[in-house]
Amino acid sequence: MSDPARYDTSPKLLMRNAETMADRPAYREKDLGIWQSWSWRETAAEVRAFACGLSTHGIGRGDKVAIIGANRPQLYWSFDALQSIGAIPVPLYADSVAEEMKFVLDHAEVMAAICEDQEQIDKVLSIKDDLPSLRLMVYEDDRGMRKYTENFLFSFASVQDEGRQFDTKNPDFFADELGKSNGSDVAIIAYTSGTTGNPKGVILNFDNLIKSAELFADLEKLTPDDEILAYLPLAWVGDHFMSVAAQRVVGCRVNCPESSDTVMLDLRDIGPTIFIAPPAIFESFLTQIKIRMDDAGAMKRKMYDWAIALAGRVGIDKLEGRSVSFIDRVRYRLGDFLMYAPLKNILGLSRMRFAYTGGAPLGDEVFNFYRSVGLNLKQLYGQTESTAYCCIQRDGDVKSDTVGPPCPGCEVKITDGGEIIYKSPGTFVGYFKNEEATKETLDDDGWVHTGDAGIIDDGGHLKVIDRAKDVGTLTDGTLFAPQYIENKLKFFPFIREAVAHGADKDYVTAFINIDLEAVGNWAERNGISYTSYSDLANHDDIYGLIGGCIEEVNQGLASDSALENSQIRRFLILHKELDADDGELTRTRKLRRRIIADRYGELIDALFSDRENVSVEAEMTFEDGRKGVIKADLKLRDVTVFGGQDGKPALTAAA
Repeated sequence: MSDPARYDTSPKLLMRNAETMADRPAYREKDLGIWQSWSWRETAAEVRAFACGLSTHGIGRGDKVAIIGANRPQLYWSFDALQSIGAIPVPLYADSVAEEMKFVLDHAEVMAAICEDQEQIDKVLSIKDDLPSLRLMVYEDDRGMRKYTENFLFSFASVQDEGRQFDTKNPDFFADELGKSNGSDVAIIAYTSGTTGNPKGVILNFDNLIKSAELFADLEKLTPDDEILAYLPLAWVGDHFMSVAAQRVVGCRVNCPESSDTVMLDLRDIGPTIFIAPPAIFESFLTQIKIRMDDAGAMKRKMYDWAIALAGRVGIDKLEGRSVSFIDRVRYRLGDFLMYAPLKNILGLSRMRFAYTGGAPLGDEVFNFYRSVGLNLKQLYGQTESTAYCCIQRDGDVKSDTVGPPCPGCEVKITDGGEIIYKSPGTFVGYFKNEEATKETLDDDGWVHTGDAGIIDDGGHLKVIDRAKDVGTLTDGTLFAPQYIENKLKFFPFIREAVAHGADKDYVTAFINIDLEAVGNWAERNGISYTSYSDLANHDDIYGLIGGCIEEVNQGLASDSALENSQIRRFLILHKELDADDGELTRTRKLRRRIIADRYGELIDALFSDRENVSVEAEMTFEDGRKGVIKADLKLRDVTVFGGQDGKPALTAAA
């Protein structure tokens, strides 16, 4: 696709696109309800002005610069502007609190921070005294910034104005700087989410990004006419791979939503052809669908049940081109007209060619639902350390319990200990300032040790079981894979999060977080009043509702002889939602199991006892940043387990 001798960095690809696709739209952003557009030529000019402006403030080769904010064209341009002059972008999660940011900003030794707005500026200013390297801050949105007088604080527009003046006097500067970089140079330092401790800075070079993106684009046949909605965190490598690397390689359009609150509306506006989302998004979509159906009339619910049952029987075969009877094809076309097409239209997925999910496993039931209604949803597997490029499902060869075979150019093996290891064109250079961790992860032969447990099936597809350190056994030797069980539970719209416990125990138990919207809707329809999340979560009827969901999961587990004894026998509904601000989830909504185990150890112990109630007191962070203590008396309940293939109820834990 690109000439490796001439276009071996992202900024060089940008300049190529500015020549070959000058007037085609590169970026669109919704502002005050109106979509604004920038062509490739205009984007290149914006990047050039900002790069030159940053250089007048002393930013140059090797300097690390933080980028903090939501998906804005100006922040995407910042990556290219920095890379054009040899500086290294360090994106941060915009929803991180100041204390979380401090570790990354200090560890990366950032010299400057490019922030979206006043909120991000305030967070960085609150910790600036602890950041000796930081000497420049730039903000894109000037609302609320009028009274800030710090002499190191500048607006994005003013830096660009300085850059244009500098460029006029030094017309060769930008091209000279652009030519000094090559594919082996550091492109970005992307920090991991830090599920087990402080995040690590993953060093990726331009070759990692561009070569992986070229192989991916060729495999999936991406074109300049493709549309991407960029709404995922800038700090997540998946967004950078798709919205920066692949976009530069192919020349497709990136669309930025007006705000995080309008993503679903903007998704319907754009109707993107490519959509990538973590499992939580697809789970949330399914919850919304089920809430709508619960509120619908009897006739519409019956039609929905008929259409979804039909889709479950023939939809995946039709999507993958397998034989479907004439009558079922006719029925499916009717189902599409009445139900599947309207559902996809409501979600903004009507024009979707490819939808991808990654970052964590997606439950089989959720995955199969989308594919059955005609959405070409595929799972991919990768890490920050692989530039998100390792395995992907192929059209016509999708298995719901795998992440597909290795991507072109990748190798995957399973060690004798059951760990997944790989080689990829995206294999990272190393961890920033952490040689010991680099040696633990990247061996001398170039294999990356993932820490994930998995198997490769007879068809060459990789099946990820769980994090290797999380997989254990019960006292009777039964395999205990908590993530597998948790994904089964999260298929139900009433369950937002689940945490399974059972390693080295006699049986399995679970914490449940209810989905407030879905359960609240159910409560209102059933005449149940409540005042808060904790009040609703502790209601007897809600325990009955969740208990029924768990028993359905148990019936499924009972049909698998290897997992029959890992059925859930006791559960409780947590009094608060697990929250990234409280350190219980990462910013990508992965469970921080160690922190949860430490914080709620008394609750875990109670689940493995004969107690029926337990008191708890825990700290939580409110939306305005204040911290408080919440106290509650929680109920612990037994659920029915089932006796293997016959599906008959067996003894409960209490019995």
